[in-house]
Amino acid sequence: MKATEVLNRYANGERDFRRANLRGQNFKGQDLSGADFTEADIRGANFNNAVLKGANFTGAKAGVQKRWVIGQLLLLFLISALAGVLQGYFGYYIAYYFPRWWDSTYDRTYVVTDVTTTISFFITISAASIAIARQGFTSKVAATICFAVAVAVAAAAAVAVTVAAAVAVAIVVAIAVAIAVAIVVAIAAAVAVAIAVAEAVAGAGAIAVAVAVAGAGAGAVAVAVSVASLLLSIYAARRALKGDEKFELTRSFGIDFAAIGGTAFCGADLTQANFTNATLKSTNFNHTKQQPTNLTHVCWQDAKKLDRARVGDSILANSTVLKLLVTRDGHNQTYIDANLRGANLNGVNLNAANLKWTDLSDATLHRAELKDANLREVLAIGTDFTAAYLTGACLEAWNIDSNTKLEDVDCQYVYLLRNQQERRPSSGDFAPGEFTKLFQEALNTVDLIFRNGVDWKAFVAAFKTVQVDNDGTELTIQSIENKGDGVVVVRVSVQEEADKAKIHSEFNQNYDLALKALEAKYHAELKAKDEQITIYREKSADMTEILRLLANRPVTVEVNASAESKAMSDSTDKSQSVNIGGNVTGSTINLGAISGSVSNVVNQLPSTPDSAQPGIKELLLELQAAIESDADLPEKGKASALEQVKVLAEVAQDPEQPEKKGLGSQAVTFFKNAASFLPDTAKLAEACTKLLPLITKALGLPF
Repeated sequence: MKATEVLNRYANGERDFRRANLRGQNFKGQDLSGADFTEADIRGANFNNAVLKGANFTGAKAGVQKRWVIGQLLLLFLISALAGVLQGYFGYYIAYYFPRWWDSTYDRTYVVTDVTTTISFFITISAASIAIARQGFTSKVAATICFAVAVAVAAAAAVAVTVAAAVAVAIVVAIAVAIAVAIVVAIAAAVAVAIAVAEAVAGAGAIAVAVAVAGAGAGAVAVAVSVASLLLSIYAARRALKGDEKFELTRSFGIDFAAIGGTAFCGADLTQANFTNATLKSTNFNHTKQQPTNLTHVCWQDAKKLDRARVGDSILANSTVLKLLVTRDGHNQTYIDANLRGANLNGVNLNAANLKWTDLSDATLHRAELKDANLREVLAIGTDFTAAYLTGACLEAWNIDSNTKLEDVDCQYVYLLRNQQERRPSSGDFAPGEFTKLFQEALNTVDLIFRNGVDWKAFVAAFKTVQVDNDGTELTIQSIENKGDGVVVVRVSVQEEADKAKIHSEFNQNYDLALKALEAKYHAELKAKDEQITIYREKSADMTEILRLLANRPVTVEVNASAESKAMSDSTDKSQSVNIGGNVTGSTINLGAISGSVSNVVNQLPSTPDSAQPGIKELLLELQAAIESDADLPEKGKASALEQVKVLAEVAQDPEQPEKKGLGSQAVTFFKNAASFLPDTAKLAEACTKLLPLITKALGLPF
C-alpha cells in the first residue's frame, strides 16, 4: 500500500490500516489521530512530528528494513577490522619499547627510557582495564583513563625528554582510543546480532597486524597485549548487552547506531497510543528538549524488544521503569524517586511496591493494584486513581491537588504515617465513597504549622489581615492538632479556587509581624528572658481559645470587607471585628444558664433500667459534672465543653439520623483534642478517658 493511498483513505475518513505494508513510507507531520495500524509492517516508516493521538499499533512490526540491516552489517565489519588493526598496532608499540634482553642486537643505550616507557604503558593499561572491568565505561571512567594517560606521559617525560617520550604521548592516547573503539564496535555489533562475526574480524585483524609489524622477537608480547585488549572489549560488549548500567554509555551508542534507518517517531504526539505486543527493536522514539516526543499515557504492555529502541531521556530510559511498563508487574519492587510522569499504569500490579518520592504526575492508574504500597511523598498532581485499590497504602505527605482523580477508589483503610502508623479510619473500614470524600476535602485546605506553640492573639490578628487582604476570602478552621513538643497544626479550609500558596505565605508573614509586636509587649510586661517568652507562647495554646475554636467548628471569621472598612483598616485605628458564632461570645458568660440548658436536654433521655450499668443519660450527666467541677478549665472552656455535651444528648435522642451522627463525631473529636491539651490530673481529662469509649459505644459512633 503506497503512502498516497494511505493518506487518501485517511482523508476520506478511513482509519483502518490493519496488516498494511507500510515499509519505508513517509508520514512526517501528518495527522493520523485514532488510526488503526494493528499488525501493520511499519519498518523504516517515518512518523516524525506526526500527530498519532490514540493510534493503535497493537502487534505492529517496527524497526529497520532488510537493506538497512545489510548496510549496517557491512559498516560494522569494516569498523571491526579497523579496530583490530588499531589493537594490533597497540600491541606492537608496547612490544617495541619492551626491553629485549635476549636480543644481542638490542641497543642498551636507551634501556632506562625503554623501561620507563614500558612501565608507563602498563600503568595506563592496568588503570584503564581495571576501571572498565569494575566500574564500566562511563564518563567518570573516561576521565580516569585521561588522568592515567597524563600520569604515564608525565612519567616518561620526567625520565628523559627524548623522541621516545614524545612518541609515548601518541601511543598512550592510542591505547585509550583503541579500547573505546573496540567496546563501541562490539556493542554495536551485538545490537545488530552480529557480535560473533565482528569479534572474529577484530581479533583476526589484531593478531595479524601484531605479528606482521612486531617481528619475531616481540611478536608474543604484541599478540598477548592485543588479545587482552580484545577480551576486555568482548566482556564490555556482553555486559552492555545484558543491560548492565555500568556500560550504559556504550550500550546507548550501539542502540543509536542500530536505529539508523529504523521506524522514527521523533517529535511525534503519541498521547494514549497503544503499542501492545508490538515489536519495537531499532525504533527511534528519541525524546529531547529540542524535539520532544509526547509519550503521555502510551500503553507498552508486552511490547517486544523495547529495550533495543532509542528512547532518549524519556521515562523509558530507566530500565526498571521500562520493565514495569512492559510487564505491568511491579509487585514488591522498588521505584524510589522514579520518573513515572504521564505513564500508563492502568491495571498495573504495584502491591507492596515502594514508590517513595516517585513522580506520578499526570499518570493514569485505573484499577491499579496498590495494596500496602508505599506512596510516601509521591508527587501525584493530576494523577488518575479512578477505581484503584489502595487498601493498606501509606499516604504520608503525598502531594495531590484538585486535579487528582480519586473517584470510585476501592479502599478499606490507609496509613498516614510510615510503619503502619496513624490508621484511617482508626477502627473499622471506610464505607463506599468515604475515602474519596476524606481526601478530596483535604485538597482545599491550608496547613499552618507552629513549632513552638501558638500565640492565639497573633494568630487571630494574622487571620483577620489575610482575610481582608484577599477580598473577603472565606477561611474556616477545620481542625487543630497538638502533635507534641510544642508542635501545633491548624488546618484551614479555603475555597477551591483560592491561591493556597499565597494564603499560606501571607499568613506566616503576618503572624511573624504580630508575634514580634506581642513579644515586645511580653518583654515589657514580664521582663522575661527569651526562654520564658517561648514558654509563655506555648502556654498560650491553652484550652480557652482551643476549646472555643473547636466547639464552634466550622469557625468562620467574618470580616466586613467593604470598601469603607478596608479604607478604615489603613487608618490609625487598625482594630477589626471578629465574630465567632455560638454561645461562647462576648466577655460575660452565664455558665449557670448554659448548664441548665444542657441538663434539660440530658434529662429528657430515658434512665437506665440497671443501676449497675449506667446508660447514656447517666454517662452524660457524669461528664457534665466533671466539666463543671474542673478547676483547670476557664469559664469559656467550660461553656464550650457543656455545649458539646448538649450535642451528644441531642444525638442520643435520634442516633440514626446521619446529620446528627456527624455532629456527634465532631463532639467526640472535640473532647479527645481537649483531653490531649489538659494535664492528666484534670477532671475533664480523666472523665474523657473513662467515659468517651462508653459514650461512643452507646451512640454507635467511632472512637
